[in-house]
Amino acid sequence: MGRDKPQSSWKEDLESAALSVYSQGGEDGVLLRLFDEIGVHNQTFVEFGAADGERHSNTANLRLQHGWSGLLMEASDHADGSLVQHEYVDPQNVETLFKKYDVPSEFDLLSIDIDGHDYWVWNAIQSYRPHVVIVEYNIFFLPDMARTIAYDSTYRWDHENYVKYHGASLAAFKRLARQKGYALVYTEPFYPNAIFVREDTLPAALTLPEDSEWDRWNWDEDSYVEPTAQPGGEWVAV
Repeated sequence: MGRDKPQSSWKEDLESAALSVYSQGGEDGVLLRLFDEIGVHNQTFVEFGAADGERHSNTANLRLQHGWSGLLMEASDHADGSLVQHEYVDPQNVETLFKKYDVPSEFDLLSIDIDGHDYWVWNAIQSYRPHVVIVEYNIFFLPDMARTIAYDSTYRWDHENYVKYHGASLAAFKRLARQKGYALVYTEPFYPNAIFVREDTLPAALTLPEDSEWDRWNWDEDSYVEPTAQPGGEWVAV
């Protein structure tokens, strides 16, 4: 992916680089290709929820195969307290946790997958500027619907009963990313993961594909029904 390559090759190049070693989809390969293009700053990452640090991890391949290091956090019993710190991350404590574990103000990769206040947590990160951010988004919205769950400190995702009431839509993350100076550079074709890159790290002459080219979940607008909020919760337009 050079500066003189046409717009279409950016998407094609990343899609052809997709490879899953530990990641849920092809993120392992895509990340390696991205960092080949934008450069690596300090080989440092932060990932939460990180589960056991390997299964479906977006950072395990970098850590185990490429010499990276960083902070892994998880709220469930998968955290062992050594490799993966047992921490519940929310908008109120995220920067405090970064300080607790000596996260540098600029690091290479942030991966957010907490099935809840993902939007609000990224929004709350103001003092830290990762070069690349991966988020899991909620697929149950039309492409132009910017929605997130309302912030509620008592919220916990109920996998069995409230599968659709979690996180935020891709459109919501796109808007937040633009406000923070990030561009959407990839969405995984088969899993709801999106990758954003800080605009000041991208090649100056690069023309990215339109955001709409990254919409992978196309619902029938004529029969579409917006997902129901969890009792006591609500969707917020952002």
